[in-house]
Amino acid sequence: MTLRARPSDAAPATSQLVHGENFALIDKAGDWAWGRCAHDDYVGYLPASALGPTQSATHRIVAPLALVFANPDIKAPVVASRAIGARVAGSAEDGFLRVDDGYIHLRHVAPLDTVEADPVAIAERLLGAPYRWGGRGADGIDCSGLVQRALELAGISAPRDTDMQRDVLGEALADAAPLRRGDLIFFPGHVGFMVDGERLIHANAYWMSTVIEPLDAVVARLAPTHDKPITSRKRITQ
Repeated sequence: MTLRARPSDAAPATSQLVHGENFALIDKAGDWAWGRCAHDDYVGYLPASALGPTQSATHRIVAPLALVFANPDIKAPVVASRAIGARVAGSAEDGFLRVDDGYIHLRHVAPLDTVEADPVAIAERLLGAPYRWGGRGADGIDCSGLVQRALELAGISAPRDTDMQRDVLGEALADAAPLRRGDLIFFPGHVGFMVDGERLIHANAYWMSTVIEPLDAVVARLAPTHDKPITSRKRITQ
């Protein structure tokens, strides 16, 4: 569900909540609810119809997109889908997780307390996901949404926006320091993960997709309009 800057379907998107993420209601007027996202305190407007009772989740979707089947059978009708990061409550049954509206294959979920070791591997699952301003899922994701979601599944809390992430995540690296997998590279209004010492994975509007490409290529595109294409290099250690 898209979070918006104003109570209107035509208002700019600011972020996105996926199924099961909590939204703390502050005010409600007509068809719109104003409040904050519980996971990062981001504020905005949602249609009031999108809100429901708080549930105690047991699992989280770890595949880019998980299908919800009508029965515990991959040939059964698909009744819904859940994006990566979505929270669900259910119990195992015949190789599936039984949830309130159907069955999700167990390969697409993990217990809520599961912590993955490599956030870049999580980001790589979203290769090819379309770029979407404010997006945080496989149906569309932006640069900071990709970083936030990947770190979340790796057990690391991150703020929503690029400038906030730059200010609070990791330790600064010297310009000459060799880069390695997992390092965060910040540009003016943009961020991505290093896949290795030379390549970057990022959701970006140039390709309108989540891609891996040489860091040097990204810098070359920005150089004509930015005196300092890279604003910060950060390394997360834990």
